[in-house]
Amino acid sequence: MKFPSEEIVEWVRKDYPVGTRVQLREMNDPYAPPIGTFGTVIGVDDTASIEVSWDNGSSLNVVYGKDKVDKVLVTTICYRQKQEWTSRKEAIEFFRQGVIECDTGSSECSRYTKILTDLMMGKSVCTDEEDECD
Repeated sequence: MKFPSEEIVEWVRKDYPVGTRVQLREMNDPYAPPIGTFGTVIGVDDTASIEVSWDNGSSLNVVYGKDKVDKVLVTTICYRQKQEWTSRKEAIEFFRQGVIECDTGSSECSRYTKILTDLMMGKSVCTDEEDECD
């Protein structure tokens, strides 16, 4: 097995710093977490494999060049329900549709509108609470 260069290892470390949230897209391992499982990066080893603490308790690494994860780009919290999105566009469309379908002036419409506005402003964590967006 050929190991990645030091440059690649450093690139992966910069692209996936500790604390980055990811979602599993592909892993060819009988003990792999289910596709779609979320996790938190805890490091990158010397083979450029991403060390992940998976939300389901697993700790299998994402092997460089074989397995695939997507970075979580935005998190929304609506009615205290947290949702992580790998596509800002999908999050915007979801909350835009919510605004269209809700009764104008309702508290639900206000919640969706606040989150939609924060998403369109580029915030990475958006909630229906007044002071909790970054």
